[in-house]
Amino acid sequence: MAGGIAARREWRVTGMDCGACAAKVRGAVERLPGVADVDVALMAERLRLTLDEGRTPPERIETAVRGVGFGIAPAGAPPERPTGGFVLPDGAFPDAAKAGGDTDPAESDEPAGGASPSWMSSARGRLVIATGALLAVAWASRLVLPAGIAHWAFVLATLIGILPVARRAALMARARMPFTIEMLMTIAAGGALVIGEPEEAALVVFLFAVGELLEGVSAGKARDSIRALSKLVPKTARLEVGGTTREVRAGTLLVGQVVRVRPGDRVPCDGEVIEGTSGVDESPVTGESVPRLKEPGAAVFAGSINAEALLRVRVTKSAEDNTIARIVRLVEEAESARAPTERFIDRFSRVYMPAVVGAAAFVAVVPPLAFGLDWGEWVYRALALLLIGCPCALVISVPASIASALSTGARHGLLMKGGAVIEAAARTTHVAFDKTGTLTQGHPRVTDVTVLSGREDDLMALAAGVEVGASHPLALAITAEAERRGVDAAPATRSRALPGKGAEAVIDGATVRVGSPRLAEERGALTDGLRARVAALEAEGRTVVVVLRDDAPLGLVALRDEPRADAAEAVAQLRDLGLSSIMLTGDNARTARAIAAGLGIEHRSDLMPEDKVAAIRDLAAEGRVMMIGDGINDAPALAAAHVGVAMGSGTDVALETADAAILRDRVTDVAGTIRLARTAMSNIRQNIAIALGLKAVFLATTILGITGLWIAILADTGATVLVTMNALRLLAFRPTGAPGRAGRAARATGPVRPGPASATT
Repeated sequence: MAGGIAARREWRVTGMDCGACAAKVRGAVERLPGVADVDVALMAERLRLTLDEGRTPPERIETAVRGVGFGIAPAGAPPERPTGGFVLPDGAFPDAAKAGGDTDPAESDEPAGGASPSWMSSARGRLVIATGALLAVAWASRLVLPAGIAHWAFVLATLIGILPVARRAALMARARMPFTIEMLMTIAAGGALVIGEPEEAALVVFLFAVGELLEGVSAGKARDSIRALSKLVPKTARLEVGGTTREVRAGTLLVGQVVRVRPGDRVPCDGEVIEGTSGVDESPVTGESVPRLKEPGAAVFAGSINAEALLRVRVTKSAEDNTIARIVRLVEEAESARAPTERFIDRFSRVYMPAVVGAAAFVAVVPPLAFGLDWGEWVYRALALLLIGCPCALVISVPASIASALSTGARHGLLMKGGAVIEAAARTTHVAFDKTGTLTQGHPRVTDVTVLSGREDDLMALAAGVEVGASHPLALAITAEAERRGVDAAPATRSRALPGKGAEAVIDGATVRVGSPRLAEERGALTDGLRARVAALEAEGRTVVVVLRDDAPLGLVALRDEPRADAAEAVAQLRDLGLSSIMLTGDNARTARAIAAGLGIEHRSDLMPEDKVAAIRDLAAEGRVMMIGDGINDAPALAAAHVGVAMGSGTDVALETADAAILRDRVTDVAGTIRLARTAMSNIRQNIAIALGLKAVFLATTILGITGLWIAILADTGATVLVTMNALRLLAFRPTGAPGRAGRAARATGPVRPGPASATT
């Protein structure tokens, strides 16, 4: 067939749960003629590639993906149920048409049922429950029933559990990918049944099914978090039409149209203010807690909240290109660009399993045929060899170390989402922090009170009297400080907001205003000395408000989002671990510089979400990057980093997008996470050495006839016991205490400085 013009094509692929799944989809299509630039995004369930339809029609791509057990449908079409292996139950894809790739994020209106189904209602969940129940029945039957019945119960549990795995293995083999983890498990379980060890076979199949189920649940939750981003944009907007307003769907807004945004409403589009002055809370986009003043000519972002006064906004970007939509795409693209860490056993099986199966076949066939030796004896040795080659110890040892590390982490408030995260965290060389809510408290508080006349408490009483009942973060900080001092707010009347400037009220017959230096300047209340004091406080990264009574200045109140108590110690601990740290913030350069100087950390300021992603990618060119954040605006950077860590007080989106979470809001737990990961990886390497070392010894003795089948069983079981006991040592590790000897050991197992290999792995 003659070649044609290559074009970019996109599909939605369902049924992918892990990096290995994405690799199988990629492997199924990249070898086809006319296919190039294959991109498989696991979380977005997306397959993109450049296709020469003259050499390979799109239908052949779909056939290849279905052939390895996944569902596939063109972008925008209803998603297809996976055709092989495990499938989701009916109803898992409600409102399917809206789930297509061309759906406007602002228009998405998925019901609650659009979330991932319960694990118990999925085919994988039912398989785990059924296999586990059969195992329990079989073990119980050994106590009260003849051995033969228990034997067949174990056989039945193995066959039920291995059937979908074997089916997927056969599909992979037909696609010229024979040595996958499914094939590994099928051969291992089948071999154990052949030599009369159904109990071991059933247990390994059950553990594998549990692991597959957990991967599916984790992938579903992560996809739900990406959908949650779109819900930040309101569904409707108040569009101006011929001097009146009418409510329309936000996704239908066109560039150039004008919308009205009332106080308390979310901005429905990216746009430019053409009338009105108000403070706008941009924390959903930038993560900064203090609303920013918006005047005619200022840009506003979709999803931000108008806090004070009516704004008229001209639409400058369409719904599919607004800020929130870009954040969704950044999360998906960062996930796609980051090479997933393949499971160790799947990688190792590419060499190990062919060698073991080939050796077993050789031992069973060649000696009788070539030398006329006894068939029975050599088939017996081959079965023993296959049992020795059964990867039970390897299958159990790595998850045992991971489970112990995860359990230890959970007890100390450190949550890591699986073994791939632990491996990546152990190799970290650079740590990037968000500022607000991560290194700082996340909300401003009063740091300085300067009185020009009278007492500080009197000044705070007046300021609190003006601000009582206001929801502005600065107002809340002032009233909180007055309460902390035990000062009652002065009784006030005729309170009102001064949009973008502050607030005023009448107290004891005088007009008291609490506002920005700009307001004081307009009222002619700033003297040279006062102006110098304001400048000095602002140079330290503080926000300054001036208290006026009848336009006479009474004093200044300075506020700042202060660093967490343990932030400086956290940076010091990371430095001791040989890691470099940097602060990435959307705040202004002056505030960022003041905070960074106090913590002893490098910084970059005035960053939008896409700028943070670019900064992470710059760092990734030098080594392995861990990003710590807490806001929705941090989600793209969390996804772009090799390891994304969310603070426990952060948004649901940050927690779900991240690979790990610090549940106790202690910045020093970042260093504890890395210590735990390094120690866990050391333990895993020990387990692999134990498992493979014992197998190497008994492979040789079995071939030579020195050891028989029962020794093979004992060796395999003994290796499993040894590696499990070694893994349990992690339960006693204390990752968050002083480094001590354990900390130094963990430090020794990880990288101290990024080397040449770090930048390429």
